[in-house]
Amino acid sequence: MRVNFDLDPLMVRSDVFLTLTPGVGRAIVSAFCTGLIGVGLARFAYTPLLPAVVEAHWFAPAAAAYLGAANLAGYLAGAFLGRPLSRNFAVVTLLRAMMLAATASFFACGFPLGFLWFFLWRFAAGFAGGAMMVLAAPTVLAHVPANRRGIAGGLIVMGVGTGIVASGTLIPLLLHYGVQQAWIGLGVLSAALTALAWNGWPKGPLPQTSAAAHVRPPPSRVLRALYLEYALNAGGWVPHMLFFVDYVARGLGKGVVMGAEFWVAFGLSATLGPLLAGHVADRIGFRPALRCAFLLQIFAIAIPALNVTSAPWLFASSIVIGGFVTGTVTLVLGRIHELLPQHPDEQKAAWSVATIAFALCQAIAAYGLSFVFARSGGDYQVLFLIGVVAMTLSLLIDLAASERAR
Repeated sequence: MRVNFDLDPLMVRSDVFLTLTPGVGRAIVSAFCTGLIGVGLARFAYTPLLPAVVEAHWFAPAAAAYLGAANLAGYLAGAFLGRPLSRNFAVVTLLRAMMLAATASFFACGFPLGFLWFFLWRFAAGFAGGAMMVLAAPTVLAHVPANRRGIAGGLIVMGVGTGIVASGTLIPLLLHYGVQQAWIGLGVLSAALTALAWNGWPKGPLPQTSAAAHVRPPPSRVLRALYLEYALNAGGWVPHMLFFVDYVARGLGKGVVMGAEFWVAFGLSATLGPLLAGHVADRIGFRPALRCAFLLQIFAIAIPALNVTSAPWLFASSIVIGGFVTGTVTLVLGRIHELLPQHPDEQKAAWSVATIAFALCQAIAAYGLSFVFARSGGDYQVLFLIGVVAMTLSLLIDLAASERAR
C-alpha cells in the first residue's frame, strides 16, 4: 500500500477528510492523543527537563541519563507485550489503562523519592507509550477507508511531534515555578488529553478484509535488512533524543531556555515529518526516499559530532533529525507495504517485528550511550560520532541488501 498524499508540500487539502465519518474522525483524534501522551510527552518531555533535574540536584548527570533510558526500556516492553495483552483484554480498555498509567507517571515524578521510584515510573511511562503505539493506530486504521489510510496514519503519527512541541513550549514556562510543578503540569495536560480521547474510539465490527491474490514475497534477507536498518536508525537518533538539549544547555553553556528552543524546532519538524516524508516517497518511491533520509541524517548528526557550534547549523541538525524521528516511521511502513503489496497478514507481522527491533536497539543504545557518557566524563562528541556510525551502517546495509537481491 502506498501512502498517498493529495497535497502540496506544506498544506493538506481539506477534501482529504470528506470521506471520513464523524466517528472515524473522532477515533483518529483519540489515536493522535495516544501518540501525544505516550511518546510526545511521556518520552520526549524528559529531554528538556533533564538539565533542570540535574541543576535542581535531584539526580547526578549520569543517573539522570539512565532514567531517560528507563523510558526506552519500558517502551520496548510495551511494544513487545501490547499485542499479546490485547488477546486477553479489550483493546479500548487497554488503551484507556495505558493513558491513565502515563498520566499517573507524570504526577509521580513530581516527587523526588529516589532513583528507584523514578526508574519505575519512567519505565511505566515507556511501557504505556509502547503499548499505545502498537495498538492505537491499527485499531483506528481498520475502520478508515483504504484510500484514506495513508493520511490518517500520518495524522496519528503527528501526535508525537505535537507532544514534542508542547513539551518544549510549556516546560520552560512551568520551570519558572519549579521542577516539581513542571511534572505536575504535564500530568494535568495528559489528564485533559486522556479525557478528550476516552470515548472517541471506534465502535462496531471491523470491516472484512478480502483475500489477497498470491504474489511472490520479497527475499527474506531484504526484510531482515530493513529490520536492521530501522533498528540502527533508531539507535542513531538517541544522541539527539536524550542528549541534544543538554548538550546545548550545559555543554555549550547556552542555558535551558535556549535548549528548549532547539527542542521546539525538533518538535515542529517532527510534526510535519510524516506528511512530508510520505509526500516525497509517493513521488520517488519508498526505497529512494529512505536512502535520502539516511544521507540527510548522517549529515545532521555529523554537525554536533564535529563540534560545529554555530546556532544555524545546530538548528538545522535539530530540524532534520526531528523530521525523520517521525518521518522514518512513514517510510519504513510504506517500504514494508511496497515489499509485501498483496500480503496484509505478512505486512502486520513485518511491522510488528520492525517495531520491536526499533525499540530494542533504541533501548540498548540509550543504556550504552548513557554508560559511555558517564565513563567519558561527559563527552558529548563521542555520542554523536556513534550516531553517525549507526546511521551510516543503515545506508550501507540497505545498499548491500538491494545489490544482493538484484
